[in-house]
Amino acid sequence: MEDFYYHDDEDSSLNDSYDYNYEHSVCDKETVRSFAGVFLPVIYALALVVGLAGNALVVVVYASRPRLRTLTDVCILNLAISDLLLLLTLPFWAADAVHGWKLGSAACKITSFLYSTNFSCGMLLLACISVDRYQAVAQNATGRTGTRTRTRKQWLLVCVVLWAVAGFLGLPELVFSTVKHSHHRMACVAVYPPSMARPAKAALELLEVTLRFLLPFLVMVVCYCFVGRALSQAAGVRRERKWRALRVLLAVVAVFLLTQLPYNVVKLCRAMDIIYILVTNCDVSKSLDHALQVTESLALTHACINPVLYAFIGSSFRGHVLKAAKRLGQRLGRHSTHVNEEPAVEIALNTRNQTQSQSDSEDQDTSTFSI
Repeated sequence: MEDFYYHDDEDSSLNDSYDYNYEHSVCDKETVRSFAGVFLPVIYALALVVGLAGNALVVVVYASRPRLRTLTDVCILNLAISDLLLLLTLPFWAADAVHGWKLGSAACKITSFLYSTNFSCGMLLLACISVDRYQAVAQNATGRTGTRTRTRKQWLLVCVVLWAVAGFLGLPELVFSTVKHSHHRMACVAVYPPSMARPAKAALELLEVTLRFLLPFLVMVVCYCFVGRALSQAAGVRRERKWRALRVLLAVVAVFLLTQLPYNVVKLCRAMDIIYILVTNCDVSKSLDHALQVTESLALTHACINPVLYAFIGSSFRGHVLKAAKRLGQRLGRHSTHVNEEPAVEIALNTRNQTQSQSDSEDQDTSTFSI
């Protein structure tokens, strides 16, 4: 969790919201703390309710399936789990914004680590989904296939690597986060040794901007541009189906950009000021604090939007939800009606196996592009 922004020559931790001197006058941050105590709990509560409902449903539906057919399925399941773990830290940060940190140093370290790790993991998984969709299109175009066993081993390896990278990004929070007295209350902040405070903080800010935003965004743009071109040129597919698929790709990239770009711009400004000490005015510093609170909250909404973009918008996922509801109704002894499933938009770039039955398609791996 990001702390209030500041720099202070006499306190090199670069982590708390202490009032401090700008040009020999005290910069009072009480308005920043008051705003956080009202704004953050409201936003976090909304994100928690909406995000828990959507992501929990994704986990239940995907976990109940006999097998996951593609790496995208595996990534969507891991994305939902990551978003759930991220959202479950929000009540602790909301309480911290209102009352200060009351749970001790161990809880501070674990909560900070979970927040940072799952925030990073979510971004990396989004990039992985775009790569898998690109590979599915490229594989169909070349007619190449691989064995199911080898593919699933690769899925496991990919997930392990992504979680390991995310855990590495969260490691500084686990090591340096602690409970510190800050302006008449306790706060959970990352406190670095004085000798490494400024370079460490700047380096971490830049690393997070690179791996959490720039890298995933560039990967998504490149992969989805290729996929979009392939879909637009696909033969034997109705124009409205192509347009629907392309709109989903545009929505995925646009939502990622709108939710993550403002937050990362602020983080970049933080890094530049830590390095070059650019902010020397109290009002500017407080404005940057408010911008950080608002943009970080906006970035967190992506955890609520992910189920809509990557699961609910797909008619195949809706079909699985209806199947699960039907099975539940049968178990409860209710009379269930026939479920009419809308077929997913599955566009293959060749004519191979396009007339297979529904039962056959459930038993094999597929590399068609599905929405």
